[in-house]
Formats: sequence, C-alpha cells, structure tokens
Amino acid sequence: MRRNDPAQYDGLADEWWQGAGGFAALHWLAASRAEHIPPAPRPGAVLVDLACGGGLMAPHVAPLGYRHVGVDLGLAGLRVAREHGVAPVRGSVLAVPLADACADVVIAGEVLEHVADDGQVIAECARLLRPGGTLVIDALPATWIADLLMVRIGEHVPGGPPPGIHDPALFVDRRRLLATADRVGLDLALVGLRPSLRDWVAWRRGRRDVVRMKPVRSTAVVFAGYGTRR
Repeated sequence: MRRNDPAQYDGLADEWWQGAGGFAALHWLAASRAEHIPPAPRPGAVLVDLACGGGLMAPHVAPLGYRHVGVDLGLAGLRVAREHGVAPVRGSVLAVPLADACADVVIAGEVLEHVADDGQVIAECARLLRPGGTLVIDALPATWIADLLMVRIGEHVPGGPPPGIHDPALFVDRRRLLATADRVGLDLALVGLRPSLRDWVAWRRGRRDVVRMKPVRSTAVVFAGYGTRR
C-alpha cells in the first residue's frame, strides 16, 4: 500500500484495543487528551471525536458525562468504537455530517497529518463547536526531525506508528494552522509532547499499560493544541 492509505486501518482493526499493538501510542495520546477535557457542562452535552478510529477515547469520555459521537470513514473502526459505547457516524473530517454548533467539545487527534487540507478540518472543528466550546488536537509537524523520529526511526521502535501509516508530505505547518484557527474563531495554543522515558521502559517490561505524555517546550516532533471557540 502507498503511505497514508486509509485501507491500512481496516487491516489493523483487531489491534485498536491491544495496548502493546500497532496503536499503542494512540492509547497514550488518548489519556493525554482527556486531561484537557472539562466535565460535561450540562445534561446531554456532546463530544465529537473526529477520526475516532476504534474509539480509544471512550473510557476517558464516559466518566465526564458527555454523549460521545465518533466520526470516521472506516467502517471497521466504527464497529469497534460502537462496541465501546461510541455513537458512530460515518463521514469525512473535511465535511462532517453533523449540525453547526452541535458540540461542547471537539477532539481531532492524530488526523491533521493524514489529510491534504488540515485547515479545512480546523474550520470544521470551529463550525461544530458551540461558543465557549473546547477543542483538543494533536498532530505531527512539518519538520525534518518529525520525519526522522516518527517515520524513519519511529516505525521500527516498539510503541511507534505502524509502518507506512504516515506520509511526511502531509505533516502540519504550525504557523498556517494557528492562522487558520484564528481566522475561523478559535483561540488555540500549541504545546509539544513526548513520552515519558521511564514509563516507556516500564511499558516495555509489561509493568505499565499506558505511557504518560509529558509537555515540552518544543513542538517540533509531536504537538497538541488546546483551545476554545470564541
């Protein structure tokens, strides 16, 4: 398959909930995202999870009181997500089939570096959010070091991404991302992330299920974004 081929996710569907499988790092990122999601502000509050895959955010979202709606193109992933309590919606993150201002929280985790127009995804996030709503994203930046560590090396390291899952040509221009966010009415701040080395060693030895993602000043390898809809 070519790099970034969505069909790869169908072939990996059985690994979504394997903590030591090909999606291990997505479990770590899911836990990190959850730290930035506030409790549901009201009964019936909605969290929209773009490119939800197998629904790894589900155990983090459920205690917060949201209705968890997952959007994805892959039917195999959506079936898995549904088994974990996610309300599945098949659709593109570039044109989400949901109403304007329907969400109190939008998550766009590890999806911006998989689309040709990441700005359109950010515009969709803004459209879906109610005023004051929360946005949580994470992605890979368009830097040589992200290419080196997350593709050329990372694809061969335990806990790294499955081979071929990323195309560095689609990695995200952070300045353009922030400019787009501002233009569509989002206040967004970026922070770098890295896995805890101590946790990673413990995870490799089977002593931890999840590796903590630690905030760092540099956004050159992996970054998260936290913001609100103006």
